[in-house]
Amino acid sequence: MTTVYKSRDIKNYLKKLNLEYSILHKRYEEYFWKSYMGEPRYDEKMNTAMVKRDAFKSNPVHLKEIRKRLPDTTGELKEKMTIWKKFFLLHKIPAEALEIRKQIGVLENEIAKKLNNRTEGYKNPKTKKFVEMSNIQMRTAMSVESNEKLRKAYFKGIESTATFALDEYIKLIGLRNDYAHTLGYDDFYDYKVQHEDAMTKDELFNLFDEIYDQTKYAHKDIRKLEKKQKGLRAPWNFGYMMAGDLTKEEEPYFPLKRALDYWGRAFHGMGVGLGNGNVQMDLINRKGKYPNGFCHWPDLVSYKGPRRIAGSANFTCNAIIDQTGSGNIAMNTLFHEGGHAAHFLNIEQSEVCLNHESLPMTSAWAETQSMFMDTTFKSPEWRTRYAKNDDGKLYPFSLYKKAVKKTGVLRPTYLMSIHAVMSFERDVYETKKLTKEKVLKLAKKNFKKFFDRSEDSLWLLNIPHIYSFDSSAGYHGYGLAKIAVMQWQAYFYTKYGHIIDNKNIGKEMKEVWKDAAKYTFAQFVKKATGKKLSTEDYIAAVTKNDDEVIATATERIDRLSEIKKNNQPVKLKARITMVHGHRKIANNMVSFEDMTIRYAKWINMQRKKQRD
Repeated sequence: MTTVYKSRDIKNYLKKLNLEYSILHKRYEEYFWKSYMGEPRYDEKMNTAMVKRDAFKSNPVHLKEIRKRLPDTTGELKEKMTIWKKFFLLHKIPAEALEIRKQIGVLENEIAKKLNNRTEGYKNPKTKKFVEMSNIQMRTAMSVESNEKLRKAYFKGIESTATFALDEYIKLIGLRNDYAHTLGYDDFYDYKVQHEDAMTKDELFNLFDEIYDQTKYAHKDIRKLEKKQKGLRAPWNFGYMMAGDLTKEEEPYFPLKRALDYWGRAFHGMGVGLGNGNVQMDLINRKGKYPNGFCHWPDLVSYKGPRRIAGSANFTCNAIIDQTGSGNIAMNTLFHEGGHAAHFLNIEQSEVCLNHESLPMTSAWAETQSMFMDTTFKSPEWRTRYAKNDDGKLYPFSLYKKAVKKTGVLRPTYLMSIHAVMSFERDVYETKKLTKEKVLKLAKKNFKKFFDRSEDSLWLLNIPHIYSFDSSAGYHGYGLAKIAVMQWQAYFYTKYGHIIDNKNIGKEMKEVWKDAAKYTFAQFVKKATGKKLSTEDYIAAVTKNDDEVIATATERIDRLSEIKKNNQPVKLKARITMVHGHRKIANNMVSFEDMTIRYAKWINMQRKKQRD
């Protein structure tokens, strides 16, 4: 006898799915945050919670139950049931693959623990003594240190850590490929790109190879420049010789103490809020903390009947107090991760399986939001309008023009680093009988192709993303996002003439944010810009000459001068708490401005302690 399911039963079933998944997701995310913030005692709990969450996603019983009920659903209920059906199909895993997935999770945690707690530093070229210093600090210092011997020492110090988990990494590649084979894919990269982006590897790499072919002329231009600037292409010299003096000149305009103010004012000016959510930020670097910025969401946006329940976000970066260039880097990360937070906290979907960073959400669409925001911070319009030094003087346009002239040769190479990671990972996953020697050879080969430095580097093995299941074989998402950002910006500039202090930007972005993961990346790009995804705007932007770039900036700044400046109190529609590990530093209970003042005072106190 066939069971007929009434709408009440179907509603209760959907309610059960939403509640159970929300609980499993939150439990994992809470342990994830603590573990990645440097508390290893939560590692095992995090892994256990991840296995339980993933078991829910792949449980075949859910698909069976949904298929039984679907014939009796109509209208909105049918749409919701179909969403869950798609979700479970995306995460369907054969029983034998679950054990492999668990092994992958355990090994990844061992690697993360090993990398986060390794001793990092360099050998002082003068004293020959080892100096402990994090890779993040050395990387930042290498871009501003005037002493070449020290820059080279930093470079060698970072290089020495690249193979720290090489044995485990090779084992991890094997497990991931086994996992992909179990699901019927050629390898893990094939699995990720088809499963998550609905593309083949050939389709993906053909797109990026097209961009590479039209921009690789930059390597020849850099070699010509090296004839005037001896040693330019040495990996420890390149960043400093290209922009080290600029970083120092820009430093007064981007002090770490004003990072929060800059971020909040920019978002507020564009009408970007945080969906009435709870936001926790941990921005300062410390030993044991995960060495890369990220944003995660413990509480997913959900609904209780017609009532929307706001979500929460945790995001972090690794700002280094009292280090030249760190403020600029921290601000860029803050804008980037803040973009992620705004995206997911403004969702308005009832089914929580749409409302997180995992499938059916693709990294390409998620990164489009964050990269849109960090390009806003980098724009000459924003910098010359809001970035000030301690004397109250605005970032001068002359400094922007100097930067364009100084670094213009790099403009066509913006996607090279992303392409390098993509190509390296594809090679690693396609290589049979992977060995240490093969991994090192592939890392150096891809570094050479996409960076063309005078000396090889194992930089690719220090990319945190390659050690994580969710982000490995997905770095192309940043590249696809960069292409989409250029297209979205071109759309806004054509429609409105300006982006900074334009409330319409947040209004339009919210219209696509509210849809969570209802559509594919390509569909979202079309929905946001009115056009299919194209490399046209990206290639046009990065192949402009310096005079064209400066002329465009001048035109946009002049146009913005007619727009009223944002001097109103910042309202981000969120409860924000600034933390450092367990310690709560400040919040916006009184006002956003009060929080920025308190946090700046705390940073100054930390700086004083370090100097003393």
